[in-house]
Amino acid sequence: MGGTGTRLWPLSRNAVPKQLLPLTSQRSMLQETLLRLRGLDNLAGPLIVCNHEHRFMVAEQLREIGVVPQDIILESCGRNTAPAVAVAALRLLAQTPTHCRLPGAEPEGEAEAAEQVTDSAMLVFPADHVIADVEAFHAAVVQATRVAQQGYLTTFGVVPGKAETGYGYIQRARRCVVLPARTRPKIQARPLLRTRPLMT
Repeated sequence: MGGTGTRLWPLSRNAVPKQLLPLTSQRSMLQETLLRLRGLDNLAGPLIVCNHEHRFMVAEQLREIGVVPQDIILESCGRNTAPAVAVAALRLLAQTPTHCRLPGAEPEGEAEAAEQVTDSAMLVFPADHVIADVEAFHAAVVQATRVAQQGYLTTFGVVPGKAETGYGYIQRARRCVVLPARTRPKIQARPLLRTRPLMT
């Protein structure tokens, strides 16, 4: 679901992490994340990865906003974003082509179904982001999906305003020709403070 929220203690804590709290509206961060996706075409139901201790709260919050997940994958303990994304990707890859099909598309045969699965993209959204401009977010998702369908890994981000030791940074290599997306990123988790100003 996202980071542990240690900077928000005591509001955010192990029993009730920030993603399950209504920090920016009357809805939780998880609910806002899922509702932000409404209006985007061809999305399957979400696949949620969360700690087993939060499974009932997550299921209830999804029910409150009418979201039916593909599944809720339970972690016995938090392992950060990369392992959660890997588990979700493996789960999606293990599903049959029928589950990976875009809504409304009914392939005639196995070859067409396999082609459609290949054209699918997995969108990863940690549930601890605040995105006010939903229209711009939707446009960015559409553009990123097009780039991803060309075989690239795409990412969303903001240019940092100051060095912060609590975050990882992505150093861009070059600008994509077709869309305003960065390609071939160099990922550096929490670099030293002295190297941060160079990474914009």
